[in-house]
This record gives sequence, C-alpha cells and structure tokens, in this order.
Amino acid sequence: MKRADVSKQAIPRWAYLLFVLLAAFVLFRIFQHRATEAEAAQPPVRSVLVAKVITKDVPLYLDEIGTCAAYETVQVQAQVSGQIIARNFQDGADVKQGDLLFTIDPRPYQAALEQAQGQLGQAKSKLVLDQITLKRQQELRARNVISPQDLDTAQATVKSDEAMVKTAEGAVAAAQVNLDYCNIRSPINGRAGLRLVDVGNVVTGGNGGGGGAVLLTIQGLDPIYTDFTVSETDLPLVRRYLGGPNVKVQTNSPDENLPPRVGDLYFIDTAVQPGAGTVKARAVTPNPDHALWPSEFVRVRFILDKLKDAALVPSQAVQISQSGPFVFVLKPDNTVDLRQVKPGQRQEGDTIVIQSGLKAEETVVVTGQLALAPGTKVDPKPYNPPGPPNGGQVAAKAPM
Repeated sequence: MKRADVSKQAIPRWAYLLFVLLAAFVLFRIFQHRATEAEAAQPPVRSVLVAKVITKDVPLYLDEIGTCAAYETVQVQAQVSGQIIARNFQDGADVKQGDLLFTIDPRPYQAALEQAQGQLGQAKSKLVLDQITLKRQQELRARNVISPQDLDTAQATVKSDEAMVKTAEGAVAAAQVNLDYCNIRSPINGRAGLRLVDVGNVVTGGNGGGGGAVLLTIQGLDPIYTDFTVSETDLPLVRRYLGGPNVKVQTNSPDENLPPRVGDLYFIDTAVQPGAGTVKARAVTPNPDHALWPSEFVRVRFILDKLKDAALVPSQAVQISQSGPFVFVLKPDNTVDLRQVKPGQRQEGDTIVIQSGLKAEETVVVTGQLALAPGTKVDPKPYNPPGPPNGGQVAAKAPM
C-alpha cells in the first residue's frame, strides 16, 4: 500500500505545468503562422494620386497653324521729280503718320509757286480795274451817254477777268501742292523697311498718271492680321457658331515667353480652295509691342464658343480600354470604382473636358491605375500639376 502511493507521487506538479505551457506556446506559434499567411495572401494597399473634378467655363475651339500679315502695306512713292536732298529716318525704324521721311529739292517748285502767285496778283489787279470801268459804264449808260454795246463789252471784260483770277488761283494751289510734295511724309503708323534710294539720287514723280519712283515700303504692325485655314470637315461646326458673340481668334507666338493675344475674326472665305480642302480665314490681332511680325508662323486657336461649367479632370486620369475611355473614381471607403466617360477637348493646364460620366466634386485617380480593379483598396494622396508652387507629389506628364 505504501509502494502505490510512492509511484503516484513520482511525477511532480511542475512537470504538468511545464507541459501545459509548452502546449500553449506551440498553439500560439501555429495560430501566429496562420495569421501571417492570411495577411500575406491579402493584396497590398496601392498608393495612388487623386484629384477632384472641377467645373469652370472653357472654350470650344479648333487648333490651326497660321501666319501673320501686315495690317497695312504702303509703298512710298515720289509725287514730284527732283533730287533727294535729305533723309530723315533710320531703316527699320518705327514711324508715325505725318513723320518726315525724304526731302526733294524744293527750289524749282518754290519758284513756280512764286510765279503763280505773281500771275494771280496781276489777274486780281486787272479785275479791280475793269470792275471800276464797268461801274462808270453803267452810270454813263443810265444817262444815255454810251451805247448798250459799250456796256456789254465792259461786263464781258469783268467776267473774263474773274475767270482769269480763278485760273491763277488754281495755278497757285497746284504749285503749292507740288511744293508740299517735296516733303515726303509717312502716310501711316508702321515700321519702315529698307530704303531704296539715297540722298543725291534724282527721282521721277508720278503726277503724270504713272507711278513715281518707289522710295520705301512701310508696314503697319499694330494691329496685325493672323491668316489661317479651316478644314472643310470642320465647316459644319464653324458655321454653327459663326457670327456668335464668343467667336474669337487666339494667336500664340513661337516665343513661349510671350502671352497669347486674342483678336476678332475679320474674314472667312466663301469657297473651299480646290485641291487643298481648306477655307481661308483672317483675324485682326492686337500687337502693341510689335512682337508678331509679318510672315511669321504662329499657332492659332479658333475659339467658337464658351462651354459653361464644364467638368475637368487631369488628362492622365482618362484611360482607354476595349470598352472605351474610363476613369477610376475614389469612393468614401478608399476603394475605387471603374466609370465609363465621354472625354472632350484638352484644355489649359493639361486638363480634359468630361462631357458625361462624372459629377462635380467627385474624386478620380490620376496616376497609379496599373493593376487597379473595381473594389481595390487604395492609399490616396493629392495630385499636384507639374510645376506646383509648393511641395507635393508630381506625376509625370503623359505623352501626347
């Protein structure tokens, strides 16, 4: 009986406690391993850049290539013949209307003016004398001292003298005009070209009906014409808005440091050019700084209308699939939803118009769309356009 009690007490209590602890530790490691495997099986949360849908007024436009043309082009010609004795401008200088350009030797024309003025004085003196004679003849005729024929002769003489005075006055005016033509002045505001004659040359005038010698070409640069063409396939759209209040033409200089300038549509042709399939158009563009030059190639944006409260998103947000364009929309629980959209035209700031499929203030994924699917959990971060004034993440610009 004593031996049995000794055998039962052979396994101490601490051994049972150690066994329980070891079993609990093994179970804990098993559960921990399974939790790690389950966590590893879940897809990682993807980091994406997002932006809100904004609404603002944007233009409906056509982008074209155009050239500039001078608003006015004047060939300065000599109106009288003579020797050039002075040049009063620099080649390529800006000139104003009325500025003196050339001077032709005025001495022959000054002499002709003085001669005409002398003949006018003689004609006026003769007229005064004959008017006094007529008055005497009228008094004598009233007393029947002279015959009616003598009175008629005196009246005819006065009429002839008056005609001679008018002829002399015309000669004086013509001589004065010729003298004024000796000072050749700019007819417009513009920029002078390269002179074609120098001081000392004798030029031929154009008063005889033929053209006189061309001395200089002046081009008006403010405003300036912007010439471009519209494809015949775009004509239905253009005709829909032609004559509307929002029709404008924006001219962009090749120098990106110069801001674009907006002018008015001046002319659009009434026929399609054969073989080209385009229609000529012309706009009047302000050019106060003379930054645009004639024959210079420019980028033209033909603005047809203004779209009110258009929905805009960064252009990188729009993706293409077999079903068409789509965007990923961020939901409140930070999961994404695929949304089919109808994109419109690109706008300034690398944004694009969404005609349908999105609402204002919704949030779309701009970058990080690769491997996303509806319901995917994401880590959204704000998208900043390229070149932001403050810090932040910047997505690379998508190729055009």
